[in-house]
Amino acid sequence: MADILDDLAWRGLITQSTDLDDLRAMLASGPVTLYCGFDPTAPSLHVGSLVQLLTLRRFQHAGHRTIGLVGGATGLIGDPSGKSAERTLNSEEVVAGWVERIRAQVSRFLDLTGDRGLIVSNLDWTGPMSAIEFLRDIGKHFPVNRMLARETVKSRLDTTGLSYTEFSYVLLQSMDFLELFRRYDCRLQTGGNDQWGNLTAGVDLIRRVEGGSAHALTTPLVTRADGTKFGKTAGGETYWLDPELTSPYAFYQFWLNADDRDVSTYLRYFSFRSREEIEELEKATSERPAARAAQRALAEELTTLVHGAEETQRVIAASRALFGQGDLGELDERTLGSALAEVPSTTVSGPLPPVVDLLTATGLVGSKSEARRTVAQGGAYVNNVKVTDEAAVPDQGDLLQGRFLVLRRGKRNIGGVTVASD
Repeated sequence: MADILDDLAWRGLITQSTDLDDLRAMLASGPVTLYCGFDPTAPSLHVGSLVQLLTLRRFQHAGHRTIGLVGGATGLIGDPSGKSAERTLNSEEVVAGWVERIRAQVSRFLDLTGDRGLIVSNLDWTGPMSAIEFLRDIGKHFPVNRMLARETVKSRLDTTGLSYTEFSYVLLQSMDFLELFRRYDCRLQTGGNDQWGNLTAGVDLIRRVEGGSAHALTTPLVTRADGTKFGKTAGGETYWLDPELTSPYAFYQFWLNADDRDVSTYLRYFSFRSREEIEELEKATSERPAARAAQRALAEELTTLVHGAEETQRVIAASRALFGQGDLGELDERTLGSALAEVPSTTVSGPLPPVVDLLTATGLVGSKSEARRTVAQGGAYVNNVKVTDEAAVPDQGDLLQGRFLVLRRGKRNIGGVTVASD
């Protein structure tokens, strides 16, 4: 059971820990209960949340008991960590709805059978508590000078300011650890490295109130080699775990398009493959980067984990078919529509215009004259069929699922056309 720390260390998943030697001894003595919290600040978790979800899963695979905490209470307050300004508070009704959605997402990653794991909401113990009880039982254990010295607090006080609401967040998270210690003998809390202050405050609260011993362990914050934010599109949109917010096709493409400089790190953070398998994939990336073997393996594994094997096979089929390696006609409407939403596209109504106009409208070429040259040079395709006539016009029979066309310029440049419904 203590081998989990060696595995996490090899993967680069340990940034800070209260006492690794003592934690190792505790893990070796038998199953340990640990938890991680997920605040409902949106209707879904995102790809960055996978680091914590999969860390819990790794501990569970090692024989330990995991608790996924959904912040029904802390989600109403707002965590100042990593925030440059006060967040807009959502209504209780909105947060309650998000709690249930995130509870369902967390449940998919943990084994909840028997005594192996459970999901809790901190509103269950925070909601019934009066303000006086909170201040007397919890607040008296937090020296204000120590709270003011916290880096997240200092940075906000020096810039945009900080309300008492967000200032009190650390008390609530610490109380969560104390409550789980009391109820379930929870001895370890994990979180991102920006949560270190909150985690250690909980460890200290358990020591002060119960005289108990507990541990904190943080994982690194994921970054991209090119400096862009992990889990964001070029336009700043987030890659969510909810298929209604980010399609399985877009999710798959996110991992498939990982930079060669990042994919080794991502394999270690997110994959459940063995060390030997990961090192083989790293070697393949170094020797044959164009094959993108590591990216393909990672994309398939994580899309299967999040969206299921059947959906993943549909996504892979769509990805291949778009580039002429499969039958576009076999793709269902939802999968094809999701795939075309990720490429340069245009919507048309009425009679279909000539192919050269469509190539221009999608942005695959810069002008009609360039479109005509592309056709003349044999580089234009509609639904993977080469276009040889500069005056060619698609007909209604060419429409996939009655409303889509897939355009391609050369081998790699894809565009989509959607025919608007009347």
